[in-house]
Amino acid sequence: MSEFFWYRLTPLDILMFRDAKPFSPQERAWAGSVFPPNNHAIAGAIRSSFNINGNIQMKGVFLCCNDNLYFPRPFNYVNQNRLTPITWLDDNHPSKQMLWDQNKPAPLVIGDRSNHEPDEDKHKKGDYREFLPCNVVLKLLENKPLTEEDWLVNKEIEKQDKPWIVETRSHNTLQDGTRQVKESDGYFVENAVRMVEAWGLAIAVDELTHKKLSHKGKSLVMRLGGESHRVLVERYEDFDKQWNDLQEVSKSNFEKGDRSLAYMVTNGVFERKHDQKSTCRPYPWEWKLEHTVNKNQNSGNLVSVATDKPVPISCRFRNDNNESVPAPQVFAAPAGSVYYLQRPDKLFQDDETTKVHVWRQLGYSELLWIPFNKEK
Repeated sequence: MSEFFWYRLTPLDILMFRDAKPFSPQERAWAGSVFPPNNHAIAGAIRSSFNINGNIQMKGVFLCCNDNLYFPRPFNYVNQNRLTPITWLDDNHPSKQMLWDQNKPAPLVIGDRSNHEPDEDKHKKGDYREFLPCNVVLKLLENKPLTEEDWLVNKEIEKQDKPWIVETRSHNTLQDGTRQVKESDGYFVENAVRMVEAWGLAIAVDELTHKKLSHKGKSLVMRLGGESHRVLVERYEDFDKQWNDLQEVSKSNFEKGDRSLAYMVTNGVFERKHDQKSTCRPYPWEWKLEHTVNKNQNSGNLVSVATDKPVPISCRFRNDNNESVPAPQVFAAPAGSVYYLQRPDKLFQDDETTKVHVWRQLGYSELLWIPFNKEK
C-alpha cells in the first residue's frame, strides 16, 4: 500500500469553484458553484502552482477544523436514528410486510428506536453536524454507540453546522465611455465561499509528490479555484495518524466478512458503457443486488443504498495532439453515501490495471467499512 502524506489548505481569500453546468454570460446567467471542490480541481492546482508533472495520487478532499479531520455526515441517519433495510428487520417489525420494486435496492426505514434517546424535537436542523470529526467516525467504525454530543455542533469550536458561508457576487463589464453594462458578455452572477474561522481543507498526496512539495518549502501558497484566489499549503502530520487509525479499523472490518456498511467519504464515480453510451449510477455496477426477481439472475451482496442527489463533475484531458480539451461530464454519488452489503466487496476501480483506476488515484470512491450491529 502506498504511503500518503497529509496537508492542510488554509484559505487566504474567499474561494470560488464553478460546477460542471454550462452557463452563458450573454444570457445573464447564474454561474453554478460547488463546495468542497472536487479532486480534479485540487490536483490541477498542485500541478499549475508548483510546476509538478506526472501523475498525482491523492486522498481526500476532506474538511478540517483546527487539528482534526472531518468527514461528511453519513446519509443513513435521520437525526440520531440509523436506517435499516427492510430485509434486515425482525419478522415482527411492521415495515417487514412492505411491498417494493425488487429490481432496485431495498427500502430503508428507521429500525428500533432507543428507549434512552434524547428529545430530538428540542433540536433545530442547524444543531446537527453536517460533518463529523475523526473521533466520532472512529466510533462508528468500532461499532460504539454515539452520544448526543457526537451528533451536535460544538458551537465554541465549530461555530455552525456548515463550516462555510456563501456570498453572492455579480460581475459587470461596462461599455466604453458609458455607465451601461454591456448587452453581451457583460454580466453574470456566481457564488463565492468564505470558510468559517479555524476551518480549512485537507488532502494527502503520494510520496513522490510530497518530496517535490517539500523541496519548495514548508509553507507554500497555491492558487486554487477561480480568480486565482489562494490557499496556504502546510504539512500536517497529525492528520497522518488520524487517517491511519481509521484505515486500520476499516481494513479489519472488511476482512471479517460479516454484514457491513460501506461508508463513502469522498464523491464516487461509477460509470459504465452501455450501447456506446456512458451511464453513471449511485452504486458500483459490479455490485449485484442480493435479492433477485427471477431464477436466471445471479445474487450479489448489495442490499440497499442511502444517498443523495448526484454531483456533476467536469474535468479536462490531453488529446492525441497534447491539447487540453473538456472531458465528458460525469455524475458522482455524493460523499456521505452508505451501502448495505451482506459481506464486504471490492471495487472494480481498485484494480490498478484498469483505466478507471484513475478515479481511485485521485481520491474518489473512498470507502470506510462499518460492521452492521443489529442492536445499535
